[in-house]
Amino acid sequence: MRFLVRKLDDIIRKSIGVFEFSYDENCLLRLQVIRAPRTLQLPNLTIEPGDQVLLLHLWNERLPLFSAGSADMAWARCFLRLINYSFCLVAGYLHDDPQLSEVRAVGGETILLSSGLHEAGRRFVQDLGFTVTPYHRRLGRFGEFWENFYSWLIIWTFNPGSLPSRSLLYLSRSEMWISREAFLQRFGKRR
Repeated sequence: MRFLVRKLDDIIRKSIGVFEFSYDENCLLRLQVIRAPRTLQLPNLTIEPGDQVLLLHLWNERLPLFSAGSADMAWARCFLRLINYSFCLVAGYLHDDPQLSEVRAVGGETILLSSGLHEAGRRFVQDLGFTVTPYHRRLGRFGEFWENFYSWLIIWTFNPGSLPSRSLLYLSRSEMWISREAFLQRFGKRR
């Protein structure tokens, strides 16, 4: 069954244009360039529908594995180091690729910043300069259930040790966004 989920994930990823921009084995992110589906209000910047944005996607196969059903401090330190490094790689790619010159913001949606146990994750990305907003349900609650079910399958496939803290019925999504300029200023100089 996990083999089928991996294949389905591969097909979906390719069909929506998610791509690997770096083959550095420490990179935890893939990218997707899209047009903003709605207005995004960021500090000192408004992204209009149709503006180009860069979506961040976790590279599930490369995430550090949870052990014994929970993430410990060693896991958290490893993840934070790798995600910071990955943001720096994205900043370099965004800066150097002329095809991305029209990108106005960087971000995406995640289940990692939901309230409760994961409030520290929300504070962490806000400290990195991202604006965290509630998830905008494109397909209503019914659609969000299926998005959450797919996310749960991905977790079950790639990092099953984290499932005890990820109940399907209580997955909650957030969005995180940062302007291109703020992202490059924060992560571009760390390269």
